[in-house]
Amino acid sequence: MTLHTDTAEFEDVGAGCHPIFRTLESTVSVNKLRKRLLRHTRQAIDDYAMIRSGERWLVALSGGKDSYGLLALLLDLKWRGLLPVELLACNLDQGQPHFPKTVLPEFLAACGVEHRIEYRDTYSIVTDKVPEGNTYCALCSRLRRGHLYRIAREEGCAALVLGHHREDILETFFLNLFHGGRLAAMPPKLVNDEGDVKVFRPLAFCAEGDMQKFSDAMKFPIIPCDLCGSQDGLQRNAMKAMLDDIERRMPGRKDTMIRALANVRPSHLLDTKLFDFAAVGISET
Repeated sequence: MTLHTDTAEFEDVGAGCHPIFRTLESTVSVNKLRKRLLRHTRQAIDDYAMIRSGERWLVALSGGKDSYGLLALLLDLKWRGLLPVELLACNLDQGQPHFPKTVLPEFLAACGVEHRIEYRDTYSIVTDKVPEGNTYCALCSRLRRGHLYRIAREEGCAALVLGHHREDILETFFLNLFHGGRLAAMPPKLVNDEGDVKVFRPLAFCAEGDMQKFSDAMKFPIIPCDLCGSQDGLQRNAMKAMLDDIERRMPGRKDTMIRALANVRPSHLLDTKLFDFAAVGISET
């Protein structure tokens, strides 16, 4: 995996831009950030062969910084003629208390973004099934994903596009390593169990810190993720803290780790299903 460095294709296209960028302040630092995120997003799309021209993608929009950023970057690539697919933004209102129902539809309508808002009360199911004091996130996520697959089918979308970034992938890798006893992360591209919807993660190479800066510059109307009173589990928070500590002490390690996940040597691991160790021997002369 080699990060692309050519930014010529991301220069301003005339005086125009997608309406989602109308209020973005044009400064040197913001422009550099925007181009870097576009470059990393385009690289993930290219490296993992996500594009089939003319397809329709369902872009999951939670109201958090990452999904807003994902949508904006995809719209920017499409505006520049670099993403020949149709985009449909979708928010699943899961019935959390105090969820601000007007924020997303008003924002999307103002930006001229095609969208669908779906209401499904999964919150009641989660609170009924999960013991008091436990985090709701795992079950909530599974229920949400199931509905998003259904919506993708109903809307004729070939792919569900999610806003997981570099840190999400690394945290998942270490969770699997420390607690699951396996080497696995979030792949940038997969197919659901039914085999009829692809799942894309175009932000796989984008740093969470960059996504935060981008969100701040874009002034997205952020919806907090703690409306249900639950937060991500302590294990994932521990992985995040560990990675942040490593990055502070050894800057650049997160990029190195992401490159490592794309640079696997099966013969230097211990999995006999991936490499035929029985065939290894000294050649006879």
